[in-house]
Amino acid sequence: MRFWVGGYSSDMEGTAEGIGLLTAGEDGSPFASGPLSFRGAVRPALASPSWIAAHPRLDVVYAALEGEGRVAALARTGDTSFTGLGPSVEAGEAVCHIAVSPGGEYLLASCWGDGRVVRIALDGSGRPTGRAVAQAARDPYGVVGADPRDLPREDVDDEPQDPRVAAERREERMSGVPADRDADRRQAAIGLADAAAALRAAAGAEFAHLIPDHDRPTEPDVHGGTLLTRAVDADQPTRTSRAHAAAFLPDGRALTTDLGFDLVRVWRTAAGRLVADHDVTLPRGSGPRHLVVHPSGFAYVLTEHSAEVFVLGADRAGRWSVRGSVPAAALTLPDDAGAELAASHDRAFLYAGLRGSDTIAVLRVVGDGSSLEPVALAESGVTWPRHHLVVRDTLLVAGQRSDDVVSLSLDIRTGVPSKVRQRASVPSPTRILRVRD
Repeated sequence: MRFWVGGYSSDMEGTAEGIGLLTAGEDGSPFASGPLSFRGAVRPALASPSWIAAHPRLDVVYAALEGEGRVAALARTGDTSFTGLGPSVEAGEAVCHIAVSPGGEYLLASCWGDGRVVRIALDGSGRPTGRAVAQAARDPYGVVGADPRDLPREDVDDEPQDPRVAAERREERMSGVPADRDADRRQAAIGLADAAAALRAAAGAEFAHLIPDHDRPTEPDVHGGTLLTRAVDADQPTRTSRAHAAAFLPDGRALTTDLGFDLVRVWRTAAGRLVADHDVTLPRGSGPRHLVVHPSGFAYVLTEHSAEVFVLGADRAGRWSVRGSVPAAALTLPDDAGAELAASHDRAFLYAGLRGSDTIAVLRVVGDGSSLEPVALAESGVTWPRHHLVVRDTLLVAGQRSDDVVSLSLDIRTGVPSKVRQRASVPSPTRILRVRD
């Protein structure tokens, strides 16, 4: 079995050289439990294709070039090669997700950097033919000022981004922590450092080594692993729209998440444009990231900041609302950040990736799907599990910071992953997509 792997390149502080090819077991096997092997990058080379998505009918792949803020359409020409279907299309700052409509008429691109949701039309060959930027989100928890991003996108002429602001936004993107939350953590860390220093002084030389090194200087990790030494601009807004993912509903509408404004937005299409239908507001600071539309009719949303899974349901009029929520796991670390959410092969379980503790939380879908139950918390086997993919009885996990992809066996009865069975070195992986047979 073969898989395309998206990743971060040098422009996003990664080492990937474009879309990579990963194999699992024998070619043509319906299972992904065999040995993993990374075969290198395919042609042409792309800069930070952090998310890739397939056309539902054609052998075409779409890549979110996150550092460039553009979407590329690629037609497959061989086992390790593509050709571009025209020039890449502008999407928005830090475009991080693509979802292609079930009929292949258009795709939705979500942009973390500026909150844009962009509809890109596709022709019969899968080539992009036009784009329309949807209306901007409104923060339900605050009065929006006169920021041009708060106007409908089609009425806004984008101004060049201040390089300092762009750098800070990219650093926030890489760490997965918003500036206001980072400031709170730094203040808490200062108090923790003071307490550690006082305890070390009281303990004396003989026992000082037993005190945790919370007062020792640290160096920032290039991937945002250490947050305490990062500078935060006090002039930056505390809340910014951060579109992050999209999924399509059976009735033709679509859901998108806004991680910055704590929204799940419901859209319909009219005259080739997205029209805002209504919004679902999640608790302030929860940070809805990725979502799964379940056959039960409910949708499940994993939050990045609060590491919870929310259950959303629609009434008879088609209006969606929050029906409940559960922690992704019974025990999580304070700094855990939700990443990917995926359903098991039989849709009986959900798997939520948690960066920080580097674990996979397992949840059971209960009854009619209106509630969830945490089942287990398993080691992911990687560092910073950015993405994972269920392939029958196997879970493939991409370790963005450990530069590898691993496979875990899934217990069909309990849904719980095993320890790592196979591992392959893969540069800065952020997305795993099965190759069309």
